[in-house]
Amino acid sequence: MNKNIGICAAVVNLFSVIGFLISMLASSSYGSYFASIGIAFSFVTMICVFACYGEETSKAAGLAAIAFGGMYALCNSIVYFVQLTSVRSGKLTGQAAVLLDYTQFDMMFNLDMLGYCLMSVSTFFAGLTIQAKNLAENWLKWLLIIHGVFAVACFIVPLLGLFDTAANGSDTTGILILSFWCIYFTPISALSIRFFSKRAAA
Repeated sequence: MNKNIGICAAVVNLFSVIGFLISMLASSSYGSYFASIGIAFSFVTMICVFACYGEETSKAAGLAAIAFGGMYALCNSIVYFVQLTSVRSGKLTGQAAVLLDYTQFDMMFNLDMLGYCLMSVSTFFAGLTIQAKNLAENWLKWLLIIHGVFAVACFIVPLLGLFDTAANGSDTTGILILSFWCIYFTPISALSIRFFSKRAAA
């Protein structure tokens, strides 16, 4: 059961990441939001399965990965669900619109960045649970661990206020950064499918 859940979650994650990239490049905000919720839900499931296959010596790392992954999914799901409901309705005005509209680079954007910070911490601990048995698994392990570095940038950017609606090029810069993230994370999803498919059924 764990093996099948892991494979299914990794497949959903892979298609969600690709869908997010395509939607973003096609300027489909709502497509990006739907894909991002798919990434969040499938990510938590993947992390749980990584923890299940970890050895006893990496149990604490597995639990930490699950905890941080759950916090990430909650933060980001709230952000994107608000965009698909309250913001999409067009009924928000004044300060509420500024705070809740992701494109205003205010509260929802900052919460989103905090979520990705938590996601990065989660992947770091998930990487520590992997006892690599071949080159592909070693790549997966280190891609997950190195992804943890993103946590620093995701935490600092909102504090410095580097993105705002008044800054020229904020949208373009954001697209470039997120495109790089998609290119980085796609191999993680793909290698996770392979990793789970090689595990013993349980």
